[in-house]
Amino acid sequence: MKMFQFDHSTTAEEAAEKFSDQIDGKTVLVTGVSPGGIGLETARGIALHSPSLLILAARSPSKLAEADTTIKAAAPGVRTRLLQLDLSSFRTVRAAAEEVNSWTEPIDVLINNAGVMMCPFALSEDGIETQFATNHVGTFLFTNLVMGKILAARNGARIVNVSSRGHRYGPARFEDWNFGNGKDYDPSLAYGQSKTANMLFSVSLAEKLKSKGAVAFSLHPGAIWTNLGRHIPTGAWKARGVLDENGNVRNTADWTFKTLSQGASTTVVAAFDPTIAENSGAYLVDCQIDHGDVTMPYAVDKDNAERLWKLSENLVGQKFEY
Repeated sequence: MKMFQFDHSTTAEEAAEKFSDQIDGKTVLVTGVSPGGIGLETARGIALHSPSLLILAARSPSKLAEADTTIKAAAPGVRTRLLQLDLSSFRTVRAAAEEVNSWTEPIDVLINNAGVMMCPFALSEDGIETQFATNHVGTFLFTNLVMGKILAARNGARIVNVSSRGHRYGPARFEDWNFGNGKDYDPSLAYGQSKTANMLFSVSLAEKLKSKGAVAFSLHPGAIWTNLGRHIPTGAWKARGVLDENGNVRNTADWTFKTLSQGASTTVVAAFDPTIAENSGAYLVDCQIDHGDVTMPYAVDKDNAERLWKLSENLVGQKFEY
């Protein structure tokens, strides 16, 4: 087997090759497999190593069809199943979870990759700020509704929540998650809240599932130039030094961009590395648990994690105990 050091430049293909024996025979569900994003790139890397079933989840049938075509081109023999999932709506989340629960297979690995970034203020149909609704609350609800399938996989089941270094933009706003219903809205702060929530959700899951044999992780995939940042004006990217005067992406001390494959590698490590299981709840960067990257204390605090769990239960109108 090829030997290499996990780092910033590690690719999804390298990570999946390293853990090929862990992928083989597993049922894996990946959300947010839109073409051109790291979710689909993660799924493609996994598909190359004989999972028993690869479940692809996205909002629209057209994106799912395109994602399935991409996967089948890379790994013609892989078995796939498509799931329409709109995390911004409790109604559609519950419908998708009901469909998953009707299937016979347990879920060995759930990768919560779907998300939105710094979009204009709007409330979901359930009255929750869009980024918080999609990136956290919908993910919280879906994960808990299919938890029976995850725990049915018995020891070794994993839940991976794709967060971001952007968690440092802001903590969870337990008293005002909707930013005064838009009056005080700041898209960066809202994104930070949602990414902090991804990390706190992983901390909660690690604590609540430790006696069940399942583990959870969060991660920062790195800076990757994808359609996720489409709501950020070009001028804002230039002001941050991400784009030069001509609109070209450039690397700086704070922004060293990764390819799609490099951006998907940390997710693969979090999902399959057997050596990190004892560190359930950890936040990975560049495929590492011990990474030295900025980790805000409020995003890994157990009291905050429990407080967010209770808020999330209240928002979805359902309690989940394990």
